[in-house]
Amino acid sequence: MPRSTTAAARPVSKSKAKKATKKPIKTKAPVKRKPSTIPAAPKSAPKKPFPANITPMLATLADQPFDDAGWVYEIKWDGYRALALMHKSMMELRSRNNKSFNEQFYPVYEAIQEWGIQAVVDGEIIVIDDNGKADFSLLQGWRSEADGALIYYVFDLLWLNGHDLTGLPLTERRALLEQLVPTNDIIRLSESFATSGTEFFEIVKKMGLEGIIAKRADSLYFPNQRSKDWLKIKTSQRHEVVIGGYTRNKDSRKPFSALLVGLYENGRLQYTGKIGTGFNDKLQKQLLQQFKPLEIAKCPFTTVPDVNKPSRFRPNPPEAKAFWLKPQLVCEVSFREMTSDGVMRHPSFEGMRTDKDAIQVVEEQEIPAKARVKTKATATGQKLLTPAGKAVRKTMLNPTDKTQVRPVGGHALKFTNLDKLFWPKEKITKRDMLNYYYQVAPYMLPYMKDRPQSLNRHPNGITGKSFYQKDVTGKVPDWIATFPYHSDADGRDKNFLVCTDEASLLYIASLGCIEMNPWSSRIQTPDNPDWCLIDLDPDKTTFNQVIEAAQVTKEILDAADVPSYCKTSGSTGLHIYIPLGAKYTYEQSKEFARVIAKLVQKTIPGFTTIERATANRNRKMYIDFLQNRPQATLAAPYALRPKPGATVSMPLHWEEVKKGLQMKDFTIHNAMDRLKQEGDLFKPVLGKGINMEKALKKMQSLYA
Repeated sequence: MPRSTTAAARPVSKSKAKKATKKPIKTKAPVKRKPSTIPAAPKSAPKKPFPANITPMLATLADQPFDDAGWVYEIKWDGYRALALMHKSMMELRSRNNKSFNEQFYPVYEAIQEWGIQAVVDGEIIVIDDNGKADFSLLQGWRSEADGALIYYVFDLLWLNGHDLTGLPLTERRALLEQLVPTNDIIRLSESFATSGTEFFEIVKKMGLEGIIAKRADSLYFPNQRSKDWLKIKTSQRHEVVIGGYTRNKDSRKPFSALLVGLYENGRLQYTGKIGTGFNDKLQKQLLQQFKPLEIAKCPFTTVPDVNKPSRFRPNPPEAKAFWLKPQLVCEVSFREMTSDGVMRHPSFEGMRTDKDAIQVVEEQEIPAKARVKTKATATGQKLLTPAGKAVRKTMLNPTDKTQVRPVGGHALKFTNLDKLFWPKEKITKRDMLNYYYQVAPYMLPYMKDRPQSLNRHPNGITGKSFYQKDVTGKVPDWIATFPYHSDADGRDKNFLVCTDEASLLYIASLGCIEMNPWSSRIQTPDNPDWCLIDLDPDKTTFNQVIEAAQVTKEILDAADVPSYCKTSGSTGLHIYIPLGAKYTYEQSKEFARVIAKLVQKTIPGFTTIERATANRNRKMYIDFLQNRPQATLAAPYALRPKPGATVSMPLHWEEVKKGLQMKDFTIHNAMDRLKQEGDLFKPVLGKGINMEKALKKMQSLYA
């Protein structure tokens, strides 16, 4: 029977009067905002070639804060000093000892690449906590954005568009820099405060920050020099030291008991004490791995320290043996005070310093900072710290290590073969896939949580052999939840894997499951699905015909006051979900879907069928209602698909379900941008659920 074109053939839904005006959203990678205009360097700044080998100016240690006129103050950030060198094709993020930070802190490197200026900028790389406070221990262990919010605080501008700015006063350099700082989450301006130094210091001290930097407002920039025009005043005693050895106490089970450290003086390493606190067993094991290749027979210190020397606090110290190291490693230590013989009291390990060369670690003598002219301004009216802002997930795995262990939800997950190409043509790796699932997990978990999974594993990507796995008995870690079932094929009791949280979702992905296939029901109500499904499978029909079938389905459901939600399959078809609220059985859901499928097929019989057997379909589009059976699965919302282009099963606005929609509109590259823009469109699928009996009666009355 040919399809009717009369209005009677399709009851008009309540929503039909609302004309669809919204176009399909095709999101792209976000473009970072750049300054509207690049300021010109002042005429007083001489022209000079790009300074590719410049090193930063250093501050001198001062004993106390002061209130002199003509000084400004900044927070002393607890991180790594870094110069950003940006010139045409050369982009470099460099430490104070001329080591590249490009790979180690790749998000900052990517941010300076996107900055779009020709300049040399001075700043500090830190990791901040939720309150905006720098955490050096987090920076130490930072391997990917899952380890914390990485920030590059910039505070000086040395070269701009072919002009040397180092001979300009600090205030002029800062004024130019303020106009250049982009609006993104990584590069931030380190604020300068024209205020009372003593009051600013007290505020910073109460906040538990490392200290302040005092700078003459008219100071020039002297590369590779320690200047008294810049002073650092610390809220506690901290210093870099060189590790010259370690001890192990007799009968101790720890990897080592204390670090033996010192400072260089006239090229000779002077012993300054031993550090026995500030590290746990895990850190000690990591440090010992660094120590082993550096072990030597001869003590590197000028005088051999007595590692068993008693003190008034420990008159009978444990018997310790010393192991000597080549003096190449630098760490940071906090301590109460330095004794008259140059030994630290109560030192505590703060972290390793890879940004400083050992030979440059010398004792910093505090200079007196006598107060003279007091200023009236205070810092209380300005905000000192900026929190990380709304957490936006970026990457869990760093871009270099092929094998990585990451803590997720209290479990140590091991991710291997991360460089393996899962989409060879597109150069998309297993690492990229796992990072995507880490990003999308908060959106995807509601459709995965507490649901048994049918694992579709692609250990070698989309071009390799794949296989389905249902039974995971004895094959998964103890913390992974399972759900029992009985196999009639071999008469054995088996277990499905159950996704319960982010850790189990990422574990599934680590198995090479490019796509995720959850049940429609949860283990709490295993016989009652949360949604009813209509799967439009095109076979040899066009995708525009799939779109038309989806539109017809929606009109039928709208007429019966049944809410429905559509998503791309990520492969060739469309999936339509109807919320059930776990109030009905799988059998009821299937029969409800059968009624809908029949009505759709009756409306557009020319290219649709409800025949299950492929041979009987005559290459027509199959309206699949049998996906509403126990243990049947479809790709989850936001799941990747093992298809060319790394497409995603993406929820849609109904207004987007029209001619022009393409599967390739939604991929691993733009899915997160769309989610940030549109939010989770599928939330109502997990809502209260329809009244099925009422809906069936209405359909019968409309289509009798």
